[in-house]
Amino acid sequence: MARRKPIKSPAKERKPEEKRPSNAERSAYFARREAAKVLRSMLQGDARRRAVGSIKSLVYSPSIRNKKATFALVCQTLKHLSLIKDVMDGANVLTAKWKKQEELMYIITYDFLFGQKGSFTGDAEKYLMLKKDALQSALSRILRDKGVKDVEDLVALDELSELQKPRYVRVNTLKIDTEFAIRELRQQYAVQEDDIVPDLLILPGADLHNHPLVMNGSIFLQGKASSMAAVALGPKPGWEVIDACSAPGNKTVHLAALMKGEGKILACELNKERVKRLENNVKLAGATNVKVMHEDFLNLDPRDPSYSKVRAILLDPSCSGSGTAFERLDHLLPSHNAVPAVERLVYSTCSIHQIENEDVVNSVLHMASSYGFQLAKAFPQWPRRGLPTFGGSEHLLRTDLTVDKEGFFIALFVRKSIHQPEDYCTNAENRTGSISRKSACRTRKPLNIFVARMLKVSPGQQFKLSRKRAQTPASNGV
Repeated sequence: MARRKPIKSPAKERKPEEKRPSNAERSAYFARREAAKVLRSMLQGDARRRAVGSIKSLVYSPSIRNKKATFALVCQTLKHLSLIKDVMDGANVLTAKWKKQEELMYIITYDFLFGQKGSFTGDAEKYLMLKKDALQSALSRILRDKGVKDVEDLVALDELSELQKPRYVRVNTLKIDTEFAIRELRQQYAVQEDDIVPDLLILPGADLHNHPLVMNGSIFLQGKASSMAAVALGPKPGWEVIDACSAPGNKTVHLAALMKGEGKILACELNKERVKRLENNVKLAGATNVKVMHEDFLNLDPRDPSYSKVRAILLDPSCSGSGTAFERLDHLLPSHNAVPAVERLVYSTCSIHQIENEDVVNSVLHMASSYGFQLAKAFPQWPRRGLPTFGGSEHLLRTDLTVDKEGFFIALFVRKSIHQPEDYCTNAENRTGSISRKSACRTRKPLNIFVARMLKVSPGQQFKLSRKRAQTPASNGV
């Protein structure tokens, strides 16, 4: 009788062993993620109008291991970024899950379509591999619609369009005069003078980043709209001026040039890293009348005699689109009794949104009027004015993204009369008398309330301010 074979207990099916990635694949995997981090920093910095450093400085930080591959990936992805976004939109591959890692998806899509060939490791890579046909189809449609044969022709077409945009440079008259700058630049480029902003030159298609005049601070690469803010403020030589949100310093050193290096500019900047760049630009420009202050402007004591001669304030806060515009004008302009000389204030943004522009100005008009300030028309010959959301909006200035190639907004306040609100301490004896009297005067409404809603004061900060005021002893009064 044949022996029965013992019945084997069912064993768990073994999954086929996945092929371990090669060293080259592992290296590419990590390079793509390091490149995504660098790309995210750059794109976020651009969106917030905050310089985070050059590609090279970010890539060559200690945290990046595969520097050469990372640098190449970031540069090439940026070069093709417009096309990559169009391809991904056409293929509809950025789901909610992958939208959170969009910079990594840009990097991988570049590598997949234009860069490295071969196998890809990683979940994001595998996901895009499944979308291969959709990506290729989207790319083919774009090439066909643009009337080009390949990607190289399309990139060349985009670069030609980019070169046709006007390039603006501002002559730093602290170092050279405009005539000298024009003579030097015309040796290589076609140069025109701007018809509105003094000392601003137009060089179509010029790449001047490494030009000697740029490197030594004789000219600054600065857009037209950005250059209009300091001119609108109009400080005179010998004035004292506050630049409330200074870094990176282009407008600060422009103010210094308009003042011919005379007087004083207090340049406030809260962020420590941005202070370094501000200091470098001030030094490069030779702006010896600028005092850099690593300080939140909101923390300045408006009663400090150091600010008693300030006659103008430039407020150019970073644009956020966060909808916090009505909370920006609370604490900026120094109090009237401490800074009686303030007569001009410019509020400018790089935003195109009404909520950060006209709505902010409209929210403080009544308060501004109570302190003797009125809207004035900056650059009256400029055709594009504020949105007609309130009476007087025609005094505001806007630039158009399509026509002017950049979006910008300027509001100029000019003090027509020295008018003190009812709660202003007019009696000099109150200001030199007892501590309680001085405290009472200090706790009354300062002119700071006029402007600080223009700054991005968070609800947390407002709570701290409110709590601090609530804790003021009753003897101090209101």
